[in-house]
Amino acid sequence: MTLGKVLIAAAWADGTITEEEVNSLKDLLWRLPAVRAREWDELDIYLDSPIDAPERERLAARLRDLTTSAEARDMALQALDDMIAADGDVSERERAVVDDLKRSLETAEVGLWGSFSRMLVGRRAKAVAGAPSRETYLNDFVRNRVYYKMRQRLATENVGWEISDDELRRLGLAGGLLALVSRVADDVSTEERGAMAAALQSTWALSAESAAFVVEVALANGEKLDLYRLAREFSEVTTNEERRHFLGALFAVAGADDKASYEEIEQIRLIALGLKLSHQEFIDAKMKLPPEKRA
Repeated sequence: MTLGKVLIAAAWADGTITEEEVNSLKDLLWRLPAVRAREWDELDIYLDSPIDAPERERLAARLRDLTTSAEARDMALQALDDMIAADGDVSERERAVVDDLKRSLETAEVGLWGSFSRMLVGRRAKAVAGAPSRETYLNDFVRNRVYYKMRQRLATENVGWEISDDELRRLGLAGGLLALVSRVADDVSTEERGAMAAALQSTWALSAESAAFVVEVALANGEKLDLYRLAREFSEVTTNEERRHFLGALFAVAGADDKASYEEIEQIRLIALGLKLSHQEFIDAKMKLPPEKRA
């Protein structure tokens, strides 16, 4: 697992990972002996956003500690070679980072990251100890992706909200479910965005700016959201009455731009099942849409 994280860190060396690089990395990571389905989330959180120098230092130091045999060293070296060859388009920064890491593994010398690491040698212990660990937030990343991304954005921008953490978590779940409906079609219309924001404003008394922020984050990660996990989590932190009301908000989003399509209605039906609502409750919410708004 640590080797997989170091490979991802090397790919992030230039600050970006292209879709082709992600696909190549995934192919390579799935071939590593330690990677199984249950471990994938722990790797996926490192693919999600750039890895900075302190985080690379922590991961690299951990790999050094774990590389205690020739067999482990050779496997790591081969994996690094495979990553370089994976998509045929490696930046100079990525190549330099990988070459430095390979030299370190081969010689056990200090300086995993070349000249950059040599400047950091005196601060290595402090950097490694103080670097953030994404695994700390893995549960949120897996179970409530929108909440995780909102917290990440708020921390980066040093912005505070006058809302409890529990409510922020509920907001993340609601935003994710609304995004799943609006994302049924390839493009999300202005009307659908407006309906999402209106639903959040009416339930949480958010300002227009705050609601727009939740919508932006939710839609930016809509393709990575798990319907069943979100619905189950939302059902555990809401009352039946709140879930019935929210079902109406989902239909409002589906019918915002023209009419609720069959695919959108089916998506809402699946969400309703996950929310532990009856079929009659689903029908009741659907019938609140005007006939011309229903497929």
